[in-house]
Amino acid sequence: MQKLAAPSVPMEVRLAYARISTRTQEIQSQVDALEASGVHRLFQEQISTRVRERPEMKAALAAAREYRSLGAKVTLVVHEMKRLGRGALELLKVAEELRDAEIELEFLTGPLAGKHDPSGHGAALFAFFAAMAESERDYIRDKTLEGQETARKNGKAIGGVKVSDDDMLATALRLRDQEHLSLREIASRLVIRTGKKRGQHPAPATVMRMLRERDEQTATATLEPTV
Repeated sequence: MQKLAAPSVPMEVRLAYARISTRTQEIQSQVDALEASGVHRLFQEQISTRVRERPEMKAALAAAREYRSLGAKVTLVVHEMKRLGRGALELLKVAEELRDAEIELEFLTGPLAGKHDPSGHGAALFAFFAAMAESERDYIRDKTLEGQETARKNGKAIGGVKVSDDDMLATALRLRDQEHLSLREIASRLVIRTGKKRGQHPAPATVMRMLRERDEQTATATLEPTV
């Protein structure tokens, strides 16, 4: 994390976040553009989009909430939308955090370039993220149904022997979210308790499917309107 001149509060505070996914990519062009836009603090990291826990993004959001608590108007500045997240569900999660904390979002380039206020006219952007997430869920669901229908037509069985249970899911979630282990590492820590595969470790693909289904269920629940 690079710290620039710390602003006094209350005022408008501009926090920047820059990210690259691999060592072969360069981050300096993002940094130069962000600094030229007049940001006060800059958070940057090299981390894959497949990694759910991004320390510098987490630190940027924590700093933004802290400045807001001191009465400052806060804007999170990012070079372009894809630096925030890999998929619509992840983008929606970040957008909801910004909206709940009343933090503005600004993109320097791309089709959504400009400043977006979640409580004002920029709320359309946050609605757009929600629509993207819903569209992504529909796409996944449709592709799953298409695959099942194709399997039925070909006379194949749908799915397989269920090897996961609630305890296994809870353990997998803890290993992923708290210990930040890979799918292969999580699979090596889990043991199937029933059926023909009892005593064996589940495949990493099984763990990925189990966690993805749980994430989709959670995301759907958060978007359902309350009565």
